[in-house]
Amino acid sequence: MSPNRDVALFLSLAVLWGLSFPAITVGLESLPPLLFAAARYDIAAILLLVAAVVRVDQWRPTARNDLAAIVGGGIFLVAGNGLLFIGQQTVPSGVAAILQGLVPIVTALWAIPLLGERLSAIGAVGAAIGFLGVGLIVQPDPANLLAGDTAARLLVVGQVCSVALGGVLIQRAGPTLPQLPLVGWSMLVGAVVLHLVSLGTGEFSRVGAIEPASFGAVVYLGVFATAIAFMIYFTILEKHGAFEAALIGYLVPIVATIAGVVLLNESIGALTVAGFGLVAIGFALLKRRAIADAVGVSTGVGSP
Repeated sequence: MSPNRDVALFLSLAVLWGLSFPAITVGLESLPPLLFAAARYDIAAILLLVAAVVRVDQWRPTARNDLAAIVGGGIFLVAGNGLLFIGQQTVPSGVAAILQGLVPIVTALWAIPLLGERLSAIGAVGAAIGFLGVGLIVQPDPANLLAGDTAARLLVVGQVCSVALGGVLIQRAGPTLPQLPLVGWSMLVGAVVLHLVSLGTGEFSRVGAIEPASFGAVVYLGVFATAIAFMIYFTILEKHGAFEAALIGYLVPIVATIAGVVLLNESIGALTVAGFGLVAIGFALLKRRAIADAVGVSTGVGSP
């Protein structure tokens, strides 16, 4: 794979994922959030599982650890994204995307009790700085946490915590199933969970005429921002590793913010931008060893 192709894949994935946030905002204009999220993963699960059948010999889960990973990933990594769709009913797409930068930090914290990992003093400082950044982004009113869209922003933070937990649970299960079918089956489980919750909350009774733009948003999210995007992600992951692949998450908010401003007339305040900077600094402190290894410099300290 040539360097130019590598760059093209990184940028393509950042654009596909970045545009998913304004696409969610557009789709929510005529679709209830949980049903909308379920439809996204319906499409993606079908496409990824079909691709798995064609490309992978071992595509059916049989081992207990594979099933545990699929259930944990389906409930937390996939269905947990329903909180993002609920939150984005009032949260600007750029802000929702910026909050996703917290995922690596929360993942490191979940790994302490669930994987037995340890957090160094510098890593703890990085986590604290990251959460300080989240405070600037959410800007909660201590007197009324339900004021404005504070509650909605906290729902997005809840989605971040759920996604991070799902990733750790998959790692803890230690699946042997290849990633393509693993993600496909997890999305199928997540879609079923979202459909059940949507049904239980009475969303079907509130579905009216679906606008063409909302239908297009579902197709874009299911086909391009999920199925195709994850295939690109697997390609990057296989060649460059998890750390380099995670860096894409810090390009995504830039794409989402620009798209939200240009396409949806959204605005992003200075405190939100500052908060994103603190989250990025927190990530850098947590992953300083991986960053040093990536640039060929030894820090002489252990991983957080």
